[in-house]
Amino acid sequence: MALKDISFFSEDIDFTLKDKSKIRAWIGETVKAEGFKRVAELNFIFCSDAYLLNINQQYLNHDTYTDIVTFDNSEEENVIAGDIFISVERVRENAEKFGVTERDELHRVIIHGVLHLCGYLDKKKEDKELMTSKEDEYLGKRNF
Repeated sequence: MALKDISFFSEDIDFTLKDKSKIRAWIGETVKAEGFKRVAELNFIFCSDAYLLNINQQYLNHDTYTDIVTFDNSEEENVIAGDIFISVERVRENAEKFGVTERDELHRVIIHGVLHLCGYLDKKKEDKELMTSKEDEYLGKRNF
């Protein structure tokens, strides 16, 4: 799996992701475990609440703050491609709200976006429960 195809950017904030190579490997292992051949191109864009709200309004017609918006750009079956926008502000607030570290909450949101690209949904109660259980499963497989 070409882990170089997983990129990290920050948009309107100053943010640097720690453990990039380990996170790339973890994402690669997750994608493989979910039965996908490879990652074609996966971009994580870390941004502010305001930036992500604008994306949510412009592209999804949602007028709400959120921690993540995932765009699936896959063109081949069994190949993952997409853009995942993550509000660092929202991740920090949620970490405090849920009593977890910012690092753990950020990793949960990262893997949440990857799982969306693997086909998992989270709007209905049973879908959300499955998504959360998958997040927990893959968070437990981190080795860093």
